[in-house]
Amino acid sequence: MIDSKAIIDPSAKIGDNVSIGPWTVIGPDVEIGDNCEIASHVVIRGPSKIGKNNKFYQFSTIGDDTPDLKYKGEPTQLIMGDNNVVREGVTIHRGTIQDKGETIIGNNNLLMAYAHVGHDSVIGDHVIMVNNSSLAGHVNVGDWAILSGYALIHQYVSVGAHSFIGPAAFSYHDVPAFVTAFGSPAEPRTINKEGLKRRGFTADQIALANKAYKLLYRRGLSLEESIEAIAELGDDTVITVLLDSLKTSTRGIIR
Repeated sequence: MIDSKAIIDPSAKIGDNVSIGPWTVIGPDVEIGDNCEIASHVVIRGPSKIGKNNKFYQFSTIGDDTPDLKYKGEPTQLIMGDNNVVREGVTIHRGTIQDKGETIIGNNNLLMAYAHVGHDSVIGDHVIMVNNSSLAGHVNVGDWAILSGYALIHQYVSVGAHSFIGPAAFSYHDVPAFVTAFGSPAEPRTINKEGLKRRGFTADQIALANKAYKLLYRRGLSLEESIEAIAELGDDTVITVLLDSLKTSTRGIIR
């Protein structure tokens, strides 16, 4: 059901079985997939392409211009996948031409109240951003990562898959996959053992992740030496995912 008080640009493309609440604004160049639920007082601006089965709560602002002072109104976009939940007051900005011109959000993510996704950021699948956590521009967040409340991620930082960022932590370096990080500045504590258990990793895989963590942080090795040592542990998914997060780091990892 689309409320008669909703304000929808004629160029917007609305899928089947979409509900839109009163006083919600859907701007031009917006595509919304089937079965989305959009509450009252939501703003969705384009160009934005929204997938299926997404739920937007009141006062969220989706696909708006970035406040980056370099942005001069160039045509950039937001791309969002399926089955995401966007809670109250969340803000998501489109990309800039200084990067790929796209902010990308995958599938099955939960963005809790007042979380912020900055321009040109890329979020994978099954990510949780707890209340008031924020991504600056050009941030990459891997699958299954969790950002606790008030966690802040500096621009261009990568947050690895299955990592856990503690409450009010601030990271200006990359966080490797599987690592838990706490403090300001964020420092590594251990592997995300509980998260790995919940996601079906075996006891052997968790032990392997812990062994790799010790090689990375407890042996006094350089990053290059750590990568070589971890590679010798085999080709299990745990090792390949961790190595990928280390090899692709551009800002150096948290220490």
